Amino acid sequence: MKKILATALLAAAMIVTLTVRAEDKIADVTDMNALRTAVRADEKAYVASMLKLTPTEAKRFWPVYDAYQRDVEVADRRRAVVVEAIVVMDKPLTNLYAKTLANELIAADEQELKARRTLHNRLIKPLPGRAIMPAAKAARYLQLESKIRAMKAYDIATTIPLVK
Repeated sequence: MKKILATALLAAAMIVTLTVRAEDKIADVTDMNALRTAVRADEKAYVASMLKLTPTEAKRFWPVYDAYQRDVEVADRRRAVVVEAIVVMDKPLTNLYAKTLANELIAADEQELKARRTLHNRLIKPLPGRAIMPAAKAARYLQLESKIRAMKAYDIATTIPLVK
C-alpha cells in the first residue's frame, strides 16, 4: 500500500513539474511579445521597473543609459539610411552600390558594438569605488538591453526586402 501511495505521489509530482515547465516555455514564448509591448510604451520606464534601482544607483545609471541610447541612435540612423536606400530601389543594385550598402551596414553594426562595449565597461569594470550598481544588477541590465536590441533588430529585419 505504501509503495502504491509513494508511486502515485511521485507520478503526481512529475506531472506538476512537467506542467510548470510547459507554462515556463509558454511564458518564454510570450515574453518577447510582452517586452515589445512594454518597450513601445516606454522603454526607460520598463528598464527602471526591471532594475529597481536605489536612488544612488539611479543617479549614476541614467546618465550612462542616456549616453548609450544616444550612441545606439546614431548607429540606428546610419542603418536606416541603408535600409531606406534598399527599400526605395525599384531596380537591381549595381555591384558597386551593393558593396557600399553592405559596408555601411557593417559600419553601423560596428558602431553599435563599440557603444555596447563602452556600456559594458562602464557598468561591469568601473574604477574602484565608482561602481554604478552591483555587478549582478549591471548584468541584468545588459541582458535586458540585449533582448531589446534583438527584438528591435527582428522587427526591422522582417520589413526589409532582399536586394534585387
